[in-house]
Amino acid sequence: MSLTFHWFLPTNGDSRHVVGGGHGTPATVSGRDRPPTVAYLSQIARAAEDLGFVGALTPTGAWCEDAWLTTAMVSQNTERLKFLVAFRPGFVSPTLAAQMASTFQRQTGGRLLLNVVTGGESHEQRAYGDFLDKEARYRRTGEFLQIVRELWDGKTVDLSGEHLQVEEAKLARVPDPVPEIYFGGSSPIAGEIAARHVDVYLTWGEPPAQVAEKIAWVRGLAEKEGRSVRFGIRLHVITRDTSEQAWAEAHKLLDGFDPQTVKSVQAGLARSESEGQQRMLALHGGSRDSLEIHPNLWAGIGLVRGGAGTALVGSHDEVAERIKEYHALGIDEFVLSGYPHLEEAYWFGEGVLPRLAAQGLWQHPFARPTAPAAQVPFTR
Repeated sequence: MSLTFHWFLPTNGDSRHVVGGGHGTPATVSGRDRPPTVAYLSQIARAAEDLGFVGALTPTGAWCEDAWLTTAMVSQNTERLKFLVAFRPGFVSPTLAAQMASTFQRQTGGRLLLNVVTGGESHEQRAYGDFLDKEARYRRTGEFLQIVRELWDGKTVDLSGEHLQVEEAKLARVPDPVPEIYFGGSSPIAGEIAARHVDVYLTWGEPPAQVAEKIAWVRGLAEKEGRSVRFGIRLHVITRDTSEQAWAEAHKLLDGFDPQTVKSVQAGLARSESEGQQRMLALHGGSRDSLEIHPNLWAGIGLVRGGAGTALVGSHDEVAERIKEYHALGIDEFVLSGYPHLEEAYWFGEGVLPRLAAQGLWQHPFARPTAPAAQVPFTR
């Protein structure tokens, strides 16, 4: 089975520095260096498509542009790249979301993937008019996914749940293909939702031992539901021709972290209700010391950015080895990013992917077979 790689569309802006934000913290000023225009995001998307990334994740939240609208526009400037659209179930009715996904599939030729984000920050949810607590939000997500999946199956849905109610809900046209659902969460109820409803469970880039525990946990829950789930991981990446060059780039990013910004971001993230975010914070403890928490796994990004806070750092061979290590645990999909996203896509796509291809672990998803050379008759 070929590994699957996705890239990231920085709809909060891009830079040669880390663009902070997420989980209730605002985007840092570095996001203004390269504004998230459709033209620039399309440039990244086309590069990812050419290099062999299957899809591109777009985030959700008050700190970035809307994922649905942005990807709909960028999709018109690409041909094959899929879009892993992050969205929060509490903000859109399940019937409307199912219809939006169906329309997206038809208008893009089946290039939608859905990243369901329940929402880990109550204060941010309330800004959108959602006043449920975290546990209730997850229960609502379960009802939401039940309705959406039944609608995609072509059923007429009647459901009177704890949080959602629909009567005679039905789609005039079901999506073809049905979008795959990606989902992450570290709390017990998140595991239950993943086991019942999702196709791919995503974890942030924790050390391999912790990732192995998560995989075993979700896999066991899914087996009890009579289902199987694939697994993916969300990481940043800094890969260069040599290890020394890669770590020099990491240290340059670290040198650009203003101490007051780090303090402010860490204080904001410490209030997060997300168990996954708290696990990210525990990897570095807010300190610049001992940030390599596993060979080639660097926790420095998490000092100024919410959500995914770790990066694979090293030579192309070293990064390929770490990917193989995670793959051996059961990870088949990698959602990657790097600063700036255009240049780092090329560093990874031209440096690491060929090494994985040479080992039979990856093949370009869009490569067309090369026609044999025409035989020219020999003449004297």
